[in-house]
Amino acid sequence: MQSADTAVTDLASAMKKFFRRVLPIMLVMLVCNQLNRSNIGYAQDHLQADVGIGAAAYGFGAGLFFIAYAIFELPSNVMMEKYGAKIWLTRIMISWGIVSFLMAFVQNETMFYVLRFLLGAAEAGFFPAVIFYFARWVPAGQRGKATAVFIAGSSVAAALSGPIAGLLLSLHDVLGLRGWQWLFGFEGVLSVVVGIAVFFFLDAKIQDAKWLTAGEKSALTATIVQEDAQHAKADGGKVNRWKMFLNPQILLLCGIYFSVQLSIYANTFWLPTIVKQIPGTTDLSVGFLSSIPWVCAVFAMYFAAKLQDKAKSKRPLLVAALLVAAVGTLAAAVASPVLALVFLAVAAMGFKSASPLFWTIPQSTLHPLVLAPAIAIINSLGNLGGFVAPFGFGIIKEQTGSVVPGLFALAAASTVAAILVYFLKERKPASDVAEKASAPGAAGLEPSTAK
Repeated sequence: MQSADTAVTDLASAMKKFFRRVLPIMLVMLVCNQLNRSNIGYAQDHLQADVGIGAAAYGFGAGLFFIAYAIFELPSNVMMEKYGAKIWLTRIMISWGIVSFLMAFVQNETMFYVLRFLLGAAEAGFFPAVIFYFARWVPAGQRGKATAVFIAGSSVAAALSGPIAGLLLSLHDVLGLRGWQWLFGFEGVLSVVVGIAVFFFLDAKIQDAKWLTAGEKSALTATIVQEDAQHAKADGGKVNRWKMFLNPQILLLCGIYFSVQLSIYANTFWLPTIVKQIPGTTDLSVGFLSSIPWVCAVFAMYFAAKLQDKAKSKRPLLVAALLVAAVGTLAAAVASPVLALVFLAVAAMGFKSASPLFWTIPQSTLHPLVLAPAIAIINSLGNLGGFVAPFGFGIIKEQTGSVVPGLFALAAASTVAAILVYFLKERKPASDVAEKASAPGAAGLEPSTAK
C-alpha cells in the first residue's frame, strides 16, 4: 500500500504526464473540429459563384449543422458511455471527416443542406465525450484546468483556420479542382487520419496507460474512485439525469450558453464576409486578417484564466466578459470595415473568454457521473445559437445587403446573458483551504439547490 506522501507525489506525476501526453492529442482533435466547422465561412463566396448557394441558403445550411447536433447529442452521449470515450471519439472524428470530404463534391442547395445536417449528426457528442474522458482521468481539482486549456485551444484552432483556408483556397484549378474543393477535401482527410491515430494513441482506461508507473496508476485510480464515492454519498447514490431537463439552473445555463454561441458562430461563419469589405483583400489576406480576432482571444483567455484562479466566484468575471463582447460588437456595427475588424477583435476577447469561464460553473456543481450527459444537454440546447446566428445573419444579409442589424442583435443578446448570470447558483467550497487545495468537492446539482 502506498504511503500518503508517495500517493500525493505519484498523483502529481500522473497529472503532469497526462497534461503532456493526452491533452495535446485532444487539442489536435479540436483543431480538426474547428477547421471542419469554420471552413464554409471562407468558402461562402465560392459556393455562391460555383454552386449558386445564396446568403440565406448558406446561413440555413450552416445552421442545420447545429439542429442535427442538438438532436443527436444525447443519443451520442448514451452510445459513448456504452462503448467508451476512446472508441466513440475515434468514430466521431472519422465520420465527420468523411462527411466534410464529401462537401468537396456539393452540387446544389439540397446536397449542401443534407451534408451539413450529416456533419452535425456525425460530430454530436464530441465535447461531452472529451469532458467525460477528463472526468474518468483527471481529479476534480485539475479538471477545470484541463477543460479551460481544451476550450482555450478552440481560439488557437480558429486562428489557424483562417490562414489554412486562405492557402487552400489559393489552390484554385490545381489538378482541375476549385480552391473550395481543396479546402473541404484536405480538411476532411486530415480528420480521418487523426481519428485513426486517436485510436492507437488514446488509452481507454487508466490501467491501460503504459506511460504511467504502477504507483501513478494506483494513486490516480484511487483518487477518482474516492471522489466518485464522495459524490454518490452526498447525493444518496441517486441522480436522475432526465430531471435535469426541468432543472431551472440547467435551463438558465442553456440560455447563457446560447448567447455565447450566438456570438461565436456568427463570427465563425460571417467574419470572413465582414473582412472582405476591406478594400483590396484577397482570399489569402482575408484568411490571415480573419485570424486576428481569434489570436487576440487567445491572449484574453490566458489572462482570464489567471484571474479565474484567484477568484472565489466566477460570475463577476463571466459578466465582464459578456459585457466586453457586447460593447465590442456594438462598436463594430457602426464602425468602418477596418475599425470593425478591430472592435470584433475586442468582442472576440469577450465572448471567447466567456466560454471557459462559463464551463467552470457546471463543472463545480455537477456530479461527475452525470457530468457528460448534463453538459450534453447544455451543449446541445445552447448550441442552437449556432443555428440561429448564421441563419439569421443570412436572412438579414439577403434582405438588407448588410450584417449590421445582426451585430446589434448580438450585442443585445450578450447584454441579456450578462444579466442572467446573476441568477446562477454557485456551489462554493467548504473553506478557502479546500479551494486552495484544488478540491471543490462539489456534489451533484440537486433540485433543492437550484431554485
